[in-house]
Amino acid sequence: MTFIKKTLASSIAIAATAAMATAAQAQISDGAVRIGYLADMSGTYRDLAGPGGLEALRMAVEDFGGSVNGAPIEVFSADDRNSADVGANTVREWVDQRNVDLVAGMVASSVTIAVTNVLQANDKLGIISGSAASSITNEHCSPNHIHWVYDTYPLANGTAKAVVEQGGDTWFMLTADYAFGHALEGDVERVVTENGGTIVGKIRHPFPTDDFSSYILQAQGSGAKIIGLANAGADTVNAINTASQFGVVEAGQQLAGLLVFLNDVHAMGLDATQGLLLTTGWYWDMDDEAREWSQRYYDRVGRMPTMVQAGVYSSTMHYLKAVEATGTDDTQTVREHMMSQEINDFFARNGRLREDGRMVHDMYLAQVKTPAESEHEWDLYEILATIPAEEAYRPLSESQCKLVQN
Repeated sequence: MTFIKKTLASSIAIAATAAMATAAQAQISDGAVRIGYLADMSGTYRDLAGPGGLEALRMAVEDFGGSVNGAPIEVFSADDRNSADVGANTVREWVDQRNVDLVAGMVASSVTIAVTNVLQANDKLGIISGSAASSITNEHCSPNHIHWVYDTYPLANGTAKAVVEQGGDTWFMLTADYAFGHALEGDVERVVTENGGTIVGKIRHPFPTDDFSSYILQAQGSGAKIIGLANAGADTVNAINTASQFGVVEAGQQLAGLLVFLNDVHAMGLDATQGLLLTTGWYWDMDDEAREWSQRYYDRVGRMPTMVQAGVYSSTMHYLKAVEATGTDDTQTVREHMMSQEINDFFARNGRLREDGRMVHDMYLAQVKTPAESEHEWDLYEILATIPAEEAYRPLSESQCKLVQN
């Protein structure tokens, strides 16, 4: 009798567990969680996000266990070629043919804005880790996307403010001619003028650009103390290398790279970049947690991660935890849960999601080390200061986002 009772109780427990698992999986559309990674996989932004970001996403899926409440996690990817049309059409196909739940990655801001329109029209979710335009969660905000790693507002608040305070009070802006460049230029101009500086000139270059000769000559001719580079990736590298060839620094002007990534500094070397001030959302060597994760990434990829690649992992884990907790991949249910949870992991400190979709977290003012200070290949930055989350990002009182109740 005892054996029969125990067996019956055990059978009931097993059946109940199976029923709960089946019910949870039933809330996952088509029985699987599908994540599409969209990024520049072959062009100017390849190294800052690209295949390395896809590997970071796969690491998150593996660390999560490969499934959510019994539903497998499927990952696929595409190269947007920095084209808004390609990006939007790719995501449309993912929605129609693959029932995508989350679109991750996204770098070029023009691509991101086009893609988020598709996501909103189909009530799917996007988490943006690579794009910089602060407009993404300002005038272009929506209930269907989240901006994770950084944007132009803290880049300007950090780097431009520090440079002006050190005496760099006249600026010439060299800007990439698309949404990201325009946003960064605007934010830098605001910070420079608010701190007593002047923008003496500006010019915009096509994206991408190989030959910066004429632009650097115009910047030199302006007489500005600071040449601000409101561009990124290969454009920044090409501009800095051209400036070096033209003897800009030797002639008494200083370059301010407003968006400089770890891979850029590594590619150009410390001789060319030493002393450069920059603002970053994360650095691989900032503490023990960052170093531990970065070493695992390095073992797989062969190079240290950028803040974008680390952010892809962090945001994917936060998303998967929300799907697990809510038992569904319904976009608004998952987004609401994500917003309710604080974010403190190896990537983010004092992180939280605001109603405009901006993930605010501490940012960092860094300086590129000299060759003598660097102890090994990837020992590139010295963290000078922490910019607290609430000071780094655009205050909601200034927001144009329709989701914000001012």
